[in-house]
Formats: sequence, structure tokens, C-alpha cells
Amino acid sequence: MSEVATQKFSLAFSCTSPLVQPVTPPCSHEEGQDPPPQPQNERPVLRMKNVITDRTWDQTQEKPEPTARGPLKPAGEHTNPPGVDKGPGAGLPRKAVFEKFSVKERSAVTMLSVKEEGEEQRPGTKRQLSSESANRTVAMVKKREVRREPDKPKPLLGQRETPRPGQAVFIKRKLRKDLFSSSEVFRRVDTDAIKAGKQLKEKCVFDIQTIAQRVTQGAKTELERLRAIWVWLCHNIDYDVTGYLGQSKKLCSPEEVIAAGRGLCSGYSSLCTEMCRSVGIECLEVPGHSKGIGHLRGRSLQGVKSDHLWNAVWLGRQWYLLDACWGAGRVDMDTKTFINRFDDFYFLTEPEDFIDSHFPDQEEWQLLATPITLEEFERRVFKTSAFYTLGLTLLQPKHWSVVTEDGEAVVSLGLSRSVAFTYEITRLGVPQPDHPGGAPDSSGLLTVSHRGMKLKLIPPARGSYDIKLFARPDKATTPFSWVCSFTLECQTPRASEEMPQNPFLSWGLQAGARGLGVVGTSLGNGSQVMEVDAGMLELVLQTSRSLMVLCDLVHPGLDSALSKRCLATQIETHRLTVHVLCPLRGFYRLSVFVRDYETPAVKFQNAGNFLLHCRERPVSLTNLFPPGLGSSCGPGTRAADAGLSKFSHTGALVSTTQGKVNITFHTPRDLDLHVTLSREETSPHATLSGQEPETRQDSQQSSAPSLARHVFLTYTDSKVTVSASLPDMGVYRLGLYGRTSPGGDFNPLCDYILRNSCEQRQPPFPTTYSAWTHNRGSVLFEPRAGLLGAESWVRFRVRVPGARRVVVVVGDTRTELKTNKSRVWEGEVFSGTGAGHTQIKLAAVTGESADMAVMMTYDLQGLDKEE
Repeated sequence: MSEVATQKFSLAFSCTSPLVQPVTPPCSHEEGQDPPPQPQNERPVLRMKNVITDRTWDQTQEKPEPTARGPLKPAGEHTNPPGVDKGPGAGLPRKAVFEKFSVKERSAVTMLSVKEEGEEQRPGTKRQLSSESANRTVAMVKKREVRREPDKPKPLLGQRETPRPGQAVFIKRKLRKDLFSSSEVFRRVDTDAIKAGKQLKEKCVFDIQTIAQRVTQGAKTELERLRAIWVWLCHNIDYDVTGYLGQSKKLCSPEEVIAAGRGLCSGYSSLCTEMCRSVGIECLEVPGHSKGIGHLRGRSLQGVKSDHLWNAVWLGRQWYLLDACWGAGRVDMDTKTFINRFDDFYFLTEPEDFIDSHFPDQEEWQLLATPITLEEFERRVFKTSAFYTLGLTLLQPKHWSVVTEDGEAVVSLGLSRSVAFTYEITRLGVPQPDHPGGAPDSSGLLTVSHRGMKLKLIPPARGSYDIKLFARPDKATTPFSWVCSFTLECQTPRASEEMPQNPFLSWGLQAGARGLGVVGTSLGNGSQVMEVDAGMLELVLQTSRSLMVLCDLVHPGLDSALSKRCLATQIETHRLTVHVLCPLRGFYRLSVFVRDYETPAVKFQNAGNFLLHCRERPVSLTNLFPPGLGSSCGPGTRAADAGLSKFSHTGALVSTTQGKVNITFHTPRDLDLHVTLSREETSPHATLSGQEPETRQDSQQSSAPSLARHVFLTYTDSKVTVSASLPDMGVYRLGLYGRTSPGGDFNPLCDYILRNSCEQRQPPFPTTYSAWTHNRGSVLFEPRAGLLGAESWVRFRVRVPGARRVVVVVGDTRTELKTNKSRVWEGEVFSGTGAGHTQIKLAAVTGESADMAVMMTYDLQGLDKEE
């Protein structure tokens, strides 16, 4: 029963006590101005209706009249001004009021306890009646207390119910977004207020009431009247920089501020107060500390007089905060000028955001459920209005001072939409080159995803650093806006290698990569440093549609010509594969650019930037990719569009330890193919050293057949086999080309990269002619090598569809081949001594023609004669 009684009496009370004479900020009103009126004393009253019935404020009760200049003091701190008598209960702190009622509560509970002692001996009916009587006794105590309330004086004309912050605790607070969805709803009001301000200035109208009535003439609601006044203030009053610096007289009175069109923060706040009250809006001035001009991170504000004034308004039965001084623009202390820049953020700012830059002298004007201390205010990170308008949230760190651990520190922000970032790192006390717009520094690793931003800081030397973050909406072309700042302390720097500059601001996938069609990578979002093993890395980008890709690889010791030979890309319908070679140790920047595959007129856009690190075992310069690679390596979108399918090798890289490669795929019958084989013929070492490139010196280069003899095409129905016989160790480019119309140009389909680790030199294939390539289905079984030994017997086996005769010509000697049951032409042929001939020809008679057509030729080995 005591618990129930305690719950019934532990309710909020509305305690109204005499207000102190407000402390007027310097230059806030003229001498001789009437002091603000003082309210009468009132006794504490228990508001049962507020709590039990509808939990809303009882607007029939009288309110204390707010002061003309200063805010109300919190409960428990009020004192009577001189010349005002103390009334019953006046000046009691909130705690004392509760203690007063607690005594009555304990008395009632004690009375109930005495009655309950003999309950077990009474009949059930009597016990029930006794409990009901006790309940009625408690209820009567409450009613008697309410009846003791003296008659309250009627409020003055025009006076409204305006409780102090914290009194209307049972009303759910409305957020700014609950009042209006966006500032666009005020377009008409803003336009009218700005237009009216220009007209009044031209007519030299300086009367506060006249201006307030004129600028709010078209406003339909209390919120619109407040908005019109605030917009007029922001557009017609400039901050008085010269007055602040003491270079001119400080303008204090509202009339002087209006006439001159400039004023200090007290000028803005006093004007806002007077204009609001002239149109029936309750408005107060709130003094306190701010993180504006003159604020220094790390300087204590304990015992320091507050330096700023802003306003609080009573709107929709609750208090809101606004600062027209900060909403009008900003001060450039380098040029000592005021820059007009309307900032809508400081109109009815949420208290949770306002407290990061404004700390009121009186705690209640924080308007927070859990107020913060001045020490916490000093430690909080300063965030500009752009921080909030971009939808950012601070994740790490919580305070402005950051200390490195193991030579590095991390700053991270949460995102509500796509935002682009950059940053600025300045070593304090050391002259730094100017980086306008927040140029990125190599001492940081910035990564941005659709969920957040992470900046890893790696200061190069011991000392203190100023860290500034800049942001703007993704894909915007407007300048970056400063959003927040930190101070970084580095005691022990970490030894690190030089990182390449990143002109694209962030590492990993860009925040807008999904919009470009890139939805992920094989290495997460790519925000971490990618360690390159043995100098080779494969990066796969998953895509939502067909894309074209270009890449750029940057290293401090690598020139652009050589870096192209370190990249190979494969383009497929739903993924892009990037092969990277690292010929040097250290950090690399890999930048990836994409565009839609079907829109070649569209420019490539940066989709991601990846930081690679090759710690050891870089790839040899002789093993770089061959020159002349196209953008489409390996089977991909382009080959599929041409009708090629069922590739035996689906990747762009093919390695062999035997010096031979066979690649098969299917192709349409109307597609003619052409195959090329090439390799680097100059030494890449000269590219790094700056010397002239040297021609490759092979012992047999002058007498060796061209690389065209080292590829061979075989058609069987719709299947094609491309055979490569690689003469030496190294890396080769195998290019596939196709055309659909005879006599047309061959178009590139794809490139293969062949890596040969076989030390044995492989012979070329025989030279083929159109009679062979146009006769689809022809297959050469043996001999496959294009070089034959002299004075030796050679077995020939070949299939030639539609052939009536197949012969081998050695000098003047012709040897007829015979067909077997498998329709293969075969026979033994003597190669001869080479006297009078250097080649052996394979010819056939096909179709209706009686002419013998040469299909391919072989060279006699040792004669070193090329067709």
C-alpha cells in the first residue's frame, strides 16, 4: 500500500516563483528603458489533470510573464528581486516542494498501516470496506490540497501560457521536421520577407513594430510569422566585424542596428525578441558560450564570461532555439570581412545538434532531457551546419582531441545518403603549402562506402596536426564544404613507405559506384590495403549490367608507358576482371573507370581507387604483359556479341610448361577468323632507367620464321581450334579477329595472354593458304611442324572435305595420298636432298575445278628459307 501511495504522489509539480532581474548583455538595451515586468508569487500546485487525464498542459492556468531580455532561471535557483515580498511557498526549490508533500504522504501511509494491523482478524467484508475507506482518505487529502490553492490573478492582456523549459515534460516534443518537411514550404514567405525588407530599406523605415508588421503581412500562421522575421534579420543585418574588432563604435540599440544594417550577436537577438513580441510571439534572449569567432579548441571556458546571444521562441506549446546571427553568414578573419551566406540550419535547430556549438549559461535552455556539462561541451567535436544538412553522424572519435596508437588513428562518420569527401592534414607550427578546397594528403587513407566514411591517419612525423574534413553531395560539382575538425597528436610515428597521391579523394569503391553499375568486388569494398603476392593481383568487380572499363596504375617509380604493360582487363556481362602486375616494391594506386557498354559517347567515370602494396617478390620486367593488348582480354562481351561461345579457356591468362597451347570455341559459320601472335621485341629495363630501348637479341632471330607461322587455325563444323607453338620462353599476345562480310575489315574480338615457361624452342607450323582456310572441316593430323628434315621419310595424314585428289609435291616429284576408311588422306613421302627445292607442298583438287590448289607448304630444315 505504501508503494501505491508513493506512486500516486510522485508526480511533477508546476512551481512558479518570482523571477530574478535578468542580467542584460552588454549593449543589449538603451539606458532609461523600462525594466521588464515581474510576475506575482505563486504557491506550488499539484496538477492532477496534467498527469492522470490527458497528460497535456493545462492552458487555463496562469503563466509567468517572460523577461524582456534574459531567460528564465531553472527551478531551485530563483531568488526574489529587490523590492518584491516573498509569498507563501515562493522561492521554494523543486526538491523542497516534493519533501513537503512527502511528509503528508508518510502521514497518510502511517494511518493506513495502523488500520491494516488487525485486518487478518476481521471478516473479509470489513477488510474490504476498510481498504476502500483508506483509498477515499488518500483521495480526500489530494482534494483538500487543491482547494487550498489561492485565487490566482488574471493574466495581463495579451499574456499567454508560457511555461519554462522542463515544466511541460508530459508533452511529446515535436521535432523541426514535424513542423515543416523542408524549407521549400516557406518559399512564398521568404520571398515576401526579402522583398519587403528591400522596400523598407529604400524608404528608410527603422521602426521595429512597423517592420515586423510589414514583413509578416502575408504570413498565415505563427510559424510563418516567425520565419518571416528570421529571414528578414538574416538578409538585412550584417555582422559588425569592425565593431567586434574594436575598430568602430558597437551598435547596440535595435534602431541603430536597423539603420546601420549591421550589429553584433546582441543586435540580432534583441531585434528578434522585439519583433517577435510585436506580432504576438513569445521570444527570449539566451546568453551562453559558442564555438564561433575566437573559439580555440583546448581552451577552458570555466570561469570565462559567455560571449554570445541567441534566441528561444515559444511555438506550438514548446520552446525552440534559433540564431539569426549564425544564419546570416560567416566572418572571414583573414580578410576581416563578413560573408553573407544564408544558413537555414540555425532556424529552429534541434537541441541535440545546437548543443554542439551553443552552450547556454542556464542549463535548462539546453532543452535536453539529459543536459551536458561545460567540460563535455568543450570536448565535443565542432560540426558545421553542413555536417547536419548532409545527414552525417559522428561515429569515431567522440571528442576533438585524437591521439595515435601505433602511429595511426581513425576518424569515421555514418552516412544517410551518398556523400563525397576529402580532407586536409596540416602540421601545426610548420609552414604548409596551400591546398585550396581540402586537397587530400598522402598521410591519410580515406575510404567511402554507401554506409559510411573512414579516414585512417598515418602522420609522417611526431607532432600536432589539424585535421579538417570536407564533404559535398555525391556527383555534385559545387565546392566541398568544411564539416568538422579534429586535433591529432602523434608521439611515435610509424615508419611507412611513400603512398601515391589520390586525386579521386577516397580509396575503395566510390560511394556512387552502384549508380555506375559496380555492386561489389572480390576483395570487399576495397577500402583496405591490398597486399600483392609475388607481384600479381586479380581484382574482380561485380556489375549489375554490361560495362566498359579502363584502368590506371600509378607508382612513384613507374612511368605511364610501362604501367600500361602491368594491366590487363577482361570484360564480361556481369563482371570485370583486372589483372595487375607490380614490377617494383611499394604502394600503387589502381584507379578503375567505367561506362555503360552500349553508350560509347558517355565519358568514363571513376568507380573506385584501390591501394596496392607489393612488399616482396615483384614480377620481373621481362614478364610484363605484352604491348598492344586491347581492353577486352579473354572471352567476354565482345566475343559473345560476335557469336563465339563454349571457350575451352575462359580466363585471359593461359600458361604452358610445354610451349604449346590449344584453345577451342564455337563460332557461327558466316564468321571469318584471323589470328595473330606477338610479343615484346625491346627490353623493358630501359624504360625504368631512362635509356633508349634495345632490340631483343635472340641467337636465332635473324633466321627464325615470323610469329605468324606459330599459330594454326582448324575448323571442324562450328568448332574452331587455335593452336599456338611458342618458340621461346616469355609472354605472348594471341589476338582473335573476326568479320562477317568477305572483303570487310577484321574487328578485334579478344586477346589471350600466353605465358610460356618451356625452355625448349618449339617449331613453327606450315604456311597455310586460302585453299586451306576456306575449306572448312580440313584437319591436319601430321606432320604439324612446318620444318621437315632433308633426306627423310615423312608420313602425311590430312582430312580435306570434298577433295578428289591430294598430293605432296617435292621438287618435280608428286606423291599421291590415299584415303582410308575414315576419309583421311595419308601416305609416306621422301623429303629429298633439297637439291633444286627448298619447300614441300601439300595440294588438292576440290569441287568442279580440275586445277591443283596449294593448301600449305613446309620448309626443309637447315635451309632456313621462308616462303
